[in-house]
Amino acid sequence: MAAPGAKPIATTNEVIESAVIRAPLSFVWHFIKLPDFSKWWSAIDKAEHVKGTSSETDVVRWTFKDGSVVEVKQDEHSNLDHYITYSVINTEPELTYSSVVSTIRCWPVTSGEFEDSTFVRWTSKFASDADVGVLEDAKYKRRDALKDLAAAAAQMAKEHNK
Repeated sequence: MAAPGAKPIATTNEVIESAVIRAPLSFVWHFIKLPDFSKWWSAIDKAEHVKGTSSETDVVRWTFKDGSVVEVKQDEHSNLDHYITYSVINTEPELTYSSVVSTIRCWPVTSGEFEDSTFVRWTSKFASDADVGVLEDAKYKRRDALKDLAAAAAQMAKEHNK
């Protein structure tokens, strides 16, 4: 319990990471599909559709190299606006917080020194019961994942230009 008169510490339960990836939007966007995350995110060992879910839901199971398993449900996907939103619906081991919803959005960089690159923003909104450790862990995992995405997109662009 807080001391009388003490003000609560303001916290945010959102993690936002971004990167400029030196590859055209079409090469980056190619990888932004839930079943394809294992093709570029080195922390994921495999990604597979979950059988038995309805045709109206798109659920994918990510098995991470550390043995943890996360099932994510695609909530939104736009090929026009280049974003995907997904929520975590099941995990092994169980999460220490009640929910998280993430969005990855891509924009083409159209001028300047980064012309023909892609700006990527990955946001994750956590339930209020997520602690600072969860947020810090998410921040660094997304930074690592964006580096992996940059490497995969750059490799695709290199192969395309051969």
